[in-house]
Amino acid sequence: MTPFTYSRASDPQSAIEGVAANAQAKFLGGGTNLVDLMKMGVETPAQLVDINRLALTQVEELPNNGGVRIGALVRNSDLAEHQLITARYPVLSEALLSGASPQLRNLATTGGNLLQRTRCYYFYDPAFPMCNKRNPGSGCGALEGYNRIHAILGQSEQCIATHPSDMCVAMAALDAVVRVQGPQGERTIPFADFHRLPGATPNIETNLRPNELITAVDLPAMPLATRSHYLKVRDRASYAFALVSVAAILEMDRGTIRSARVALGGVAHKPWRATQAEKKLAGQQPNETTFRAAAEAELAAAKGYKYNSFKIELAKRAIRQALTTVATMA
Repeated sequence: MTPFTYSRASDPQSAIEGVAANAQAKFLGGGTNLVDLMKMGVETPAQLVDINRLALTQVEELPNNGGVRIGALVRNSDLAEHQLITARYPVLSEALLSGASPQLRNLATTGGNLLQRTRCYYFYDPAFPMCNKRNPGSGCGALEGYNRIHAILGQSEQCIATHPSDMCVAMAALDAVVRVQGPQGERTIPFADFHRLPGATPNIETNLRPNELITAVDLPAMPLATRSHYLKVRDRASYAFALVSVAAILEMDRGTIRSARVALGGVAHKPWRATQAEKKLAGQQPNETTFRAAAEAELAAAKGYKYNSFKIELAKRAIRQALTTVATMA
């Protein structure tokens, strides 16, 4: 591990100033991803600014609109079990509980989860030279290499890595809003705009500006989210990242789907909002024919590679299964 200095921030402004003063500094929250990457030599910050004592650990109702604000330092385990989340946004609770292990969920934070780095084998191995995400311009080793876990939607010739977070898939379906604070003040970022597709710059993963600190995530009031489900398909039952995952929300009106929100994980460089599937579902009867048509529409643009083409059919089946589960809820 590369040597680094350490400081502890007492408030968001001092944290921001501490990182802004050193171009090689990073915020340290739970550290469940960053510290691993430092051990591997992928991340080499010269300074860590510890933000764990900031007052960003509350889950609270938003006044007047019925939504919920989640502090950036709320631990995943606490968020998954919080009454406001289990009652109003069960899809988010299920997504959190499907991620990592209990020990890691006790450390991992909401803000850190938003910033998880890909688990692409080539990114994680500094000894391997070809990774545009780690070393821009070097190529993408996964294109012609072992690419079983890689993207089938929204990828580019520069990168086919996938985003690993379960929490973020649920938040994409819930139309969350990310609150940030930086040297220029505070602002909000709609969740759909927070993460980026790879394009020509896969090393730029989010639309955060330099030295900005995530302070909270807001969930809008969404009564239909009580009828929701998170389905995760993985190689083993625990502590594995998704090959494909689905966050599904249905609003029903006298036996007809009034509206739907669907997001996919494990298939793209960012949590993938399944807008084509949503369009196919609106106004239809909740049955196998409808769910199959929605899945086919969403995966029509999918592209597989040598080892991951199976994910296209897997994603279709996962969408159908998740929607069936939600449709049959009492």
